[in-house]
This record gives sequence, C-alpha cells and structure tokens, in this order.
Amino acid sequence: MREVYFIKQNKEKWLGIEQVIQGKIKKNPDDLSSLYINLINDLSFAQTYYPKSNTTVYLNHLSSQIFQKIYKTKRVEENRLIYFFRTEVPLLVYQYRRYLLYAFLFFILFTSIGVLSGAYDKDFANIILGEDYVNETIENIKKGNAVGVYQSGSTWGSTIGIIFNNIGVGAKLYIYGISGGVGTLFALLSNSVMLGSFQYFFYDYGALKDSARGIWLHGVFEIFAMVVEAMCGLILGASILFPKTFSRFNSFKSGFKDSFKIFLSTIPFTICAGIIEGYVTRHALKMPLVINLAIIISSLAIIGFYYFVYPSVVHKKINNHNNHAVL
Repeated sequence: MREVYFIKQNKEKWLGIEQVIQGKIKKNPDDLSSLYINLINDLSFAQTYYPKSNTTVYLNHLSSQIFQKIYKTKRVEENRLIYFFRTEVPLLVYQYRRYLLYAFLFFILFTSIGVLSGAYDKDFANIILGEDYVNETIENIKKGNAVGVYQSGSTWGSTIGIIFNNIGVGAKLYIYGISGGVGTLFALLSNSVMLGSFQYFFYDYGALKDSARGIWLHGVFEIFAMVVEAMCGLILGASILFPKTFSRFNSFKSGFKDSFKIFLSTIPFTICAGIIEGYVTRHALKMPLVINLAIIISSLAIIGFYYFVYPSVVHKKINNHNNHAVL
C-alpha cells in the first residue's frame, strides 16, 4: 500500500485519537484499549513498510501518548501521589529519555570547561566564585577544614535557605526552556562551569579529597536534580521548536504538561539535598570516611536508579502486561 493512501485511509481515526489524548473526547478504559491496539497495528504496519517515514515517528508518538492515557484512566484504587512517582513520572522519563542524555552530555561538557578554565587561569575561580568566598575557603583549607564554609549559621536556618535557593535554580533551568532551550543551556552552562572551577580550585590547593567528602554528601542529589531540571527545560524548548504534526500551541501544552511533571519529581531530591547540606555536610570531616562514602554512594544509587533504570523497568512491565491483555 502506498504511504499516501495509508495516511488518507487512517487520518480521521488518528485525529480522533489526538482529540482523546487532549481530553476533548471522553472514552472509557475498554475503548481506550481498543484504540491503542488498533493504533499499534498501524504502527507495526508503518514500521514494516515506511520505517524512515515521518508517519512512523508520528504514530510512535501517538501510541506512547494513548498508552499513558490508558493507565491513568484505569488507575482506580492506587493513591495519586504514589502513582505519580511510581508510574507516571518513570513513563514520562522513558518517553523523553534522549533529553536526559542530552542534558547530561551538556553538563559534562560545561563542567569540563569550568575545570579547564580553572586550570589555565588561576584567577578564574575568583571571577566565578567571588574573591571573598575564595579567600575564606583558602583560610579554611590552611586550617585543615576545607568545608568550613558549610559550618556557618544555624542548621535549620541554613537548610531552609538552601532548599529555596536550589528550588529557585531548578525552576530557572526549567522555565528558561521557553526560549527554545537556549536559556536552559545558558543556565546549565553557568552552574556547571561554577561546579567545575569550584572542584578544580580545591584540587589546586590539595584539598580535593576533603572537599569531596563534604560537597558530594548533598551534591549527588542537588547536581543530579539540576541535570534533570535542565532536561525538563530542553523538553519544553523542543515542544516549541518541533511541534511535529501538532499545532505549535498544542505541542507546547503537551510539552509543558509532561516536563512539569518530571520537574516536580525533582523537588523531593532537592529538599533532601538541602537537609543533608544543612545538617550533615558541616560534620563531613569529623565523620568516618565509610559513612561519607555510604551516604554518597547510596544517594547516587537511589537517584540514578530512579531516572536511569526504573523508567525502563516500568515501561517493560506495562508493555508486557498490555501484550498479555491483547493476547
């Protein structure tokens, strides 16, 4: 069958499914399942005969959207908050997983720029971090207390200030995506270069090990969440720049809804990072090294599993369940 005829034959059905996804047409769970099965058949046909066609890309996107719609609708007894974190967010992260990869690649690139800049320009840390901060930290390093800057202020006061500051940084990384992703990349560049120069600064003064024992106690959650927030900004930007078959406005609405849900999932990690920084980091050099490592490694395992491994697990589980339902 020629692709043009295939599109003409199914166009009305696909447009109707778009209406269902957008909530303009209501369907019960059984009807949604029938639509999904029908759409999967169209997708399989397109993948076989038009593998590199925009039609295949469109049907793949449409099937993923109706797929999510089914399991939102079928959920009856499950707690909304549990469902959000256990199923909805992982499915969205899986759907937009390439943006997470892009965000991490940019993060690594920008952080490397910060490290190289610090290595080739000894005044770079002063410019990026501020002379007062640099001078205070140098004095702390000389006293054998590389993380002394984290010991000022009360625990609860510091924690609240840190949490709100980090949420603000994350919000900027996300919202700046409305500029087509350019603002997000600029914000990520700024924060990553600061991190790179910050770490090289400690290396240059022979205190990298001590600084890592303290900084990465809270830094694993904080920095990883920052990258995921940048991912959300890139999704938002892409929804504006690349609407595909949708109108630009409908594409933006869909991109905003999905990216905002992923952004919300970073808030608990940001709060945990703030609590650790306010209450634990100040004691970093007094703690046994094994405890530092346990906190850092367990934090990395938790957040890494949630955003890199668990989305594939959820997608595979639901896909297998749906295949059994079809059979």
